[in-house]
Amino acid sequence: MATATESNVLEAQSRTPGNKNVARRVRQGGKIPGVLYGAGKESLTVTLDPRQVTRILHSATGHNTIFDLAVEGGERTKAMIVDWQYEPIKSSLLHIDLKRIAMDQTLTVSVPVVLKGEAAGVKQQGGILEQILREVEVECLPGDIPSAIEADVSELVFGKVLRVSDLTHDEKKIHFITDANQPVAHITTVKEEVAPAADAVAAEVAAAPAEPEVIKKGKQEVEGEEGTEAGEKPEKPEKKEKEKK
Repeated sequence: MATATESNVLEAQSRTPGNKNVARRVRQGGKIPGVLYGAGKESLTVTLDPRQVTRILHSATGHNTIFDLAVEGGERTKAMIVDWQYEPIKSSLLHIDLKRIAMDQTLTVSVPVVLKGEAAGVKQQGGILEQILREVEVECLPGDIPSAIEADVSELVFGKVLRVSDLTHDEKKIHFITDANQPVAHITTVKEEVAPAADAVAAEVAAAPAEPEVIKKGKQEVEGEEGTEAGEKPEKPEKKEKEKK
């Protein structure tokens, strides 16, 4: 279980808080606006290099990475990324939120769950492995944040469910906040859509236009004989002439 031990330094420059136009000018200058807060100190607006931020987000520990934030001409502190925004079309970073971190105080983070091994229910029973829970919330010291929680699914078969309580972790360092009974993964059947038989499709296509034609024909007969009850046959003119005689 890997931990966030990568040595990273994120450089920042302090800036004067402003409106959206100010933030837009920051981005036009090749930087992204950000805010640093936490540790009982006042929040600080900063500008950052988007390439350095992207490098951290794409690292093994991702947004859970603890790094050194060096503000030019100002403070130097341990920090982590707690929120970020992307431009939807160009996928470029728009804004970043940073939090000061005290290495001797626990914090709560979400950690991905990675399934390992080949499930017996897939290999021997022909089922498919379905992962229900992809992240667990944990509480630990910053230096103990795992990059992922690995789960062995090799013995998973039909009728058996892997739960949070089954996940292996160092209980002395990491405490799960997520409910222990929460399902993580199980084996399910392959869902296939049964295609209708060719002759059934042909019969259905042939029968489809027949019904509206019958209905249309019956409607025309009724409309053509005004005052005649539905289902009652109108008398022929020849018959009426004989009755008069």
